Amino acid sequence: MSDTTTTPPEHSFSRLLLFVFGLIGVFAFLQVYSVQAILPLLLQDFDASVVQVGNTVGATVLAVALTSPFIGMLSDAIGRKKIIVGSLLFLALPTGLIAAADNIQLLTALRFLQGLAVPGITVVTIAYIGEEFRGKDMTRLMAAYVAGTVLGGFLGRFVLGHLVEWMSWRQAFLVMCALTICGALLVWHFLPRSRRFVANRHLGSSLQTLASHLRNPAVLTACAVGFCVLFSLVGGFTYINLHLAASPYQFSTADLANVFAVYLLGVVITPISGKILPLLGARKSILIAMSVSAIGLLLTLLPAAWMIIVALAIMSSGIFITQSSTISFIAHRVPVGRSLASGLYYMGYYAGGSVGAWVCGLAYTQGAWPLTVAVILVAQLLSLLLVFWLMPPPVTSAVIRQH
Repeated sequence: MSDTTTTPPEHSFSRLLLFVFGLIGVFAFLQVYSVQAILPLLLQDFDASVVQVGNTVGATVLAVALTSPFIGMLSDAIGRKKIIVGSLLFLALPTGLIAAADNIQLLTALRFLQGLAVPGITVVTIAYIGEEFRGKDMTRLMAAYVAGTVLGGFLGRFVLGHLVEWMSWRQAFLVMCALTICGALLVWHFLPRSRRFVANRHLGSSLQTLASHLRNPAVLTACAVGFCVLFSLVGGFTYINLHLAASPYQFSTADLANVFAVYLLGVVITPISGKILPLLGARKSILIAMSVSAIGLLLTLLPAAWMIIVALAIMSSGIFITQSSTISFIAHRVPVGRSLASGLYYMGYYAGGSVGAWVCGLAYTQGAWPLTVAVILVAQLLSLLLVFWLMPPPVTSAVIRQH
């Protein structure tokens, strides 16, 4: 806990810090979407429906949505590093237990438990960066963290998808468990202790902060945009697997894992957006990025497999920039209770992912990929309207000038 009478010095910016926050991002998301690469296997092994296997993705993001605000309060009370490392260790437990799941319901429950651990990493890391760093350092480290989440989202699908070429998917989850434990140990060793954290152990104060955030148009707008963003990403990248596994494409599990290499483009684009954002502002960045994403989504309706993959790269890149812009917007606009504000944002964000997995599953069942695209497009257009009407240029300009 920091001294309340003096301002402790900031941590010195370094390449090691870029690595650490990128690493945290990787392990935060290594497990979240990994199961997407093996959905066709789960359909067959458990004789499950499309909606049931889709819910194995939705259960994780639902758990993240439900716990994000509360983990923010907990972190504001007891600190940042303890929560981050402890959450990574907890995440390893249900990951290993998935190997013993003998029905789709138990697998879904364990995926829910995985999601309970994620906010302790994501929400608290954003709060840590916002407290400990200022100006360009904060923006660069936030971009490194988001780039890490993108890389983690890719690696989870890629690693699991290729592991099942060599072993059963149950054994593959044991490997994923071991990787997560290694990640927790690395973060414990390299993440510096907080210098500017001030504990807030009064529930009444936290509730007052919560009420303040719920009246803050900037926080509410960011939450709504986040809902639409993850609705699009989860809906698109869950059911494109079933689309490509079906005729005429007949993609194997390894082929599907390779498709997620489009995420690597986000690893490059997201840090670049950290430099562009101060020039364009959050509002303009999001409007451009989501428009690009919508174009990419429509292009997935093209017939050739290589065209679909290029379209996915365009779609996901727009979403990654939107995500980076939105959380930077929150970090700049919320000086008090950042962890709780981040928790509210992630509640909206992951609620969108959970609803996207369910609604797009119903759409895919009724109208295959074309109807799924139509549903996702509605969510993206809604996000554009929200930003256009509720994130006015004067407010955003003021935020960027503070940067």
